[in-house]
Amino acid sequence: MNRFFVLALVFGFHATILSQEKKHAFSVEILDDEALQLIDSDAQITVLGSGFTWTEGPLWIADGDYLLFSDIPNNTVFKLDASGKTSKYLKPSGYLGESDYGAEPGSNGLLLSPDGELVLMQHGERRVAKMKSALSAPKAEYEALADSFEGKRFNSPNDGVFDAEGNLYFTDPPYGLPKQMDDPQKELDYQGVYCLNTSGEIVLVDKLSRPNGIAANNDGSKLYVAVSNPEHAVWYQYDIFAPGKVDNKKLFYDVTKLVGQEGQQGLPDGMKMHSKGYLFATGPGGVWLFNDAGKPIARIHTGEKTANCAFGKDEKILYLTADDYIFSVSLK
Repeated sequence: MNRFFVLALVFGFHATILSQEKKHAFSVEILDDEALQLIDSDAQITVLGSGFTWTEGPLWIADGDYLLFSDIPNNTVFKLDASGKTSKYLKPSGYLGESDYGAEPGSNGLLLSPDGELVLMQHGERRVAKMKSALSAPKAEYEALADSFEGKRFNSPNDGVFDAEGNLYFTDPPYGLPKQMDDPQKELDYQGVYCLNTSGEIVLVDKLSRPNGIAANNDGSKLYVAVSNPEHAVWYQYDIFAPGKVDNKKLFYDVTKLVGQEGQQGLPDGMKMHSKGYLFATGPGGVWLFNDAGKPIARIHTGEKTANCAFGKDEKILYLTADDYIFSVSLK
């Protein structure tokens, strides 16, 4: 029997042949039967695309039935349509200058505003911005929504989430700066979590060593932030009592002890909240599925450093950006 098999077609690039050993890196681990209402242990995992550099910021566009995602080093947003074809959607996406700008100049997190506009976390421009044109006619023309705090430029906005009222919470680690923490252009002496209120005011929510992914629960009462610090790899939970105002900060889950272990690639990163109140969070090994008590009830092992995730139509598919890949996982 041939030891190789075709796992999936890599749309827009090439067919990917993965060895049987590689297949074993992909699995769903059920830690509590509570997870079975969302995912099966034999859920299908499919490669949808590869050949990128570092994929991030997946965003499902229901009106059009396609997926957008960032390739940060290539300063590009790509589109994966319903037929499986991959095409360039925006370039440049995060840095508009003509000279080189570090290893991660492009957009990172992508999200839709309450008005249906594309909002981008732009590493190279060090700001949160929106695309001026309609989703159906993309142009690399942007309007800044937030680029500084108290007169100092942001480091490199990374990921964001809108609450039900339209307030935008976002993280600002140093990863987009050419020399990161040691970059001479760094103006803030900390890494922050912020809220851009609907009034236009920017509020500092918290200071963290490496804030990264961010999510809110469905009623807007809780905020979750991933910290991608190898020495303190955790997720935090906050209670939101007013736009940009939080209290009761607590450790949601700690995976520091797993960092560097075999099969535990990656750090806490992007996450999305399911409509049933479960948090899908990328971290060591792939994706962690948490209930609202902070208990891990399942893990999706991808075999790759997994950066972020997004739900597709009716939450029946989970899209994953993982290293140079785009994956999909079947959900119930």
